[in-house]
Amino acid sequence: MPELLARSAVRLDAAAADRDDAVRQCGRALVSAGAAEPGYIDAMLDRERTVSTYVGEGVAIPHGTLAGKELVHHDALCVLRFPGGVNWNGERVALCVGIAARGDGHVRILSELAQILLDPGRARRLRETTDADEVIRLLRPDGEEIAQ
Repeated sequence: MPELLARSAVRLDAAAADRDDAVRQCGRALVSAGAAEPGYIDAMLDRERTVSTYVGEGVAIPHGTLAGKELVHHDALCVLRFPGGVNWNGERVALCVGIAARGDGHVRILSELAQILLDPGRARRLRETTDADEVIRLLRPDGEEIAQ
């Protein structure tokens, strides 16, 4: 099975015109990683327009609707950092962690992300880092180091 978070799906210098642009960029990163079909981007936008994926502390976790699951090839994450911030329904988002998941995979992934983001130090480092390897390490549930 492919990695949940491929280094190629980590983009730390992104810029977006608005929330929808940021969601589209997350969707394109997941499609580029081979995790989903292009139509999954529309499912992500539908989710965002129904229920905001902003979770606080400058972080949003865009993901698709239930109907979009059929467009997912394998569970995957992408991480896009927006140093200039993105207006997300009146909140400033600096970091998006996009999710593509089959079945109920998103529930486990969201739970693990919530635990990681509840650690203020880890969340701050995720928002501020410019190192893709550190992003990958910080998003591992146990925070283990990456083998070089």
